[in-house]
Amino acid sequence: MFKSLLNLFFPKVCYACSTLLSDNEDTICINCRHDFPVTNFHFDKDESLKKVLYGRAKIENGTALFRFEKEGPVQRLIHGLKYRGYENIGFTLGNWLGGELKDVEAYQDIDIVIPVPLHKKKLQKRGYNQVAKFGQQIALALNANYIDNALVKITNTKSQTKKTRLARWKNSEELFAMKNITAIENKHILLVDDIITTGATIEACSLVLNQAKNVKISVATMAIA
Repeated sequence: MFKSLLNLFFPKVCYACSTLLSDNEDTICINCRHDFPVTNFHFDKDESLKKVLYGRAKIENGTALFRFEKEGPVQRLIHGLKYRGYENIGFTLGNWLGGELKDVEAYQDIDIVIPVPLHKKKLQKRGYNQVAKFGQQIALALNANYIDNALVKITNTKSQTKKTRLARWKNSEELFAMKNITAIENKHILLVDDIITTGATIEACSLVLNQAKNVKISVATMAIA
C-alpha cells in the first residue's frame, strides 16, 4: 500500500520515453529496452570503436552498448544522466553491459575498471561522475577492481554537447595525469566513458595510462556516435 501511495504522488517514469513504469520495470521500460539501438560489438567482434582510435591509441578491445542517435532515446538517457541528476541511469546501463561482457572471453581477464575522470570543479558542481556507477557495475560483473583515484583530469574543459565533431577535435587538449602508477602496472584496464565521438578523450587517457609498465587497455562506453 505504501509503495502504491508513493507511486501515486511520485510516479516512476521511463527515462527514455517518459511513460509510467510498471511494478516490474525500473529506470527504462521494456518497450524501450527492445527498441534501443544496441551495437552488439562485443558479441560480433566488431572493431568499429577500435577504428575510431586507430593510429592514435593502442586498444585491445572496444565496445559500446548503444549507437548514439540525435534526438533519440539514447541521447535523452545520457542527457538525464549528465544534466538532470538521474545517476541511477548509469547503474542500469552498467548492469546491462556488464551482464553481457562477463560472458565474452575478451573481457574476462580485465583486472581494473577506470572511469574517465571529471575535473574537480565539474565534479563538485555536478556532484558525481556520470560514469561512476556505470563502471562500478561493470567491475562487479567482471570481478574486477574499480579504481577512480589513479587517473585525474587537470584541465577543466567546457561542455562539448553542442559542438561539431571538428570543433570537438580541435578542443581536445584535455590533459590527464596519473596519481598512483604502480596500482595499474601489469594490469588489463577497462577504461569506461559515456560516449565516444572523435575519440580524443580516450586517446588522451590512454597516453597517460600507457606510461605504466606492461599495461593493456580496453574501452567500454555507453554509446558511440
